[in-house]
Amino acid sequence: MRFSEIVEQLGIAEASSLESQPDLNPDIVGVTAVQDSQPGTLSYVEGQKFAPYIEQTANTALILPMDESLQTQATERGIAWVSTPEPRLGFARAIALFYQPFQLPPGIHPSAIIDPTATIGKNVAIGPYAVIHAGATIGNDVCIHPQVVVYPQAHIGNSTTLHASCVIHERAQIGAHCVIHAGAVIGSEGFGFVPTAQGWEKMHQSGIVILEEHVEIGCNTAIDRPAVGETRIGRNSKLDNLVHVAHNCELADNCILAAQVGLAGGVELESLVVLGGQVGVANNTKIGKGAQAGSKAGLHSSVSPGSIMMGIPASPYRTYLKSSAIYNRLPEMHRTLKQLQKQVAQLEEQLSQVQQTDQ
Repeated sequence: MRFSEIVEQLGIAEASSLESQPDLNPDIVGVTAVQDSQPGTLSYVEGQKFAPYIEQTANTALILPMDESLQTQATERGIAWVSTPEPRLGFARAIALFYQPFQLPPGIHPSAIIDPTATIGKNVAIGPYAVIHAGATIGNDVCIHPQVVVYPQAHIGNSTTLHASCVIHERAQIGAHCVIHAGAVIGSEGFGFVPTAQGWEKMHQSGIVILEEHVEIGCNTAIDRPAVGETRIGRNSKLDNLVHVAHNCELADNCILAAQVGLAGGVELESLVVLGGQVGVANNTKIGKGAQAGSKAGLHSSVSPGSIMMGIPASPYRTYLKSSAIYNRLPEMHRTLKQLQKQVAQLEEQLSQVQQTDQ
């Protein structure tokens, strides 16, 4: 693919080497990282701190930020370039020009088990040993990979992909254009037990899970249904591998949860919340719009919109940095405290002796 074709298809160019060097229009055969470059490929640079890579790269073309010095640097090396305010976004879109994830061809594999009461849309691909239970609805252009199980009355929206061995439990509603990765479980029973004199009694989970449009769920992630009501994942939210979302949680649109995040029951995330790896959120906690929590943060109370939280228990970012600095000095401070306590004891003894002498 010619570089000019890529620039045209991306539709991101605010400046380009094609303007001053229209003959510098190489063939591009793929994409690579700038630090692991190959001739004939396209990569990107985000800012001045990556400028040394331009001197070393073997890339034939680069996506650059709006930085004249980087543009000049690339031009002097004979590298074709296009500039945009968001080079990483441009590169993400460029990857899609050269790579498409594997999808099964349309058709139903003879080993798939489909209940006659299930509704199957047009242009659907259903792989080997998939199981579609009674009353399930599969939309148009859905791709169901091998050994997927769709329980009764579940709904799968148009153009959604279910990867191998994921499970969609009864009555779960999956929106259009979602991606559920291998081993994920949507709509599993919430963790509900009532204490009695004889022990724990199970509370059946009659609610549902709803995934809105364009949601992506990572491998081996579990999203539980509640006893009553719903657990909801908002539009365009993305959950990494091994995330646990408990019963009655509600995520608004465009939330990002990294690997091993755990949300206890009834947690509410407003839009654009970002939770780093292994963040834990306690029951019925509300996280405000655009708030962020760093890896391993423990959120035990509500978080204001736009906050950045760190630590266990979590505190505001700047407070956490100050506390961390003090924490590292605790052994030294403990020794100093011991010395001060000893000195105070000695002074008290001396004062007592002086008082006795005066008497």
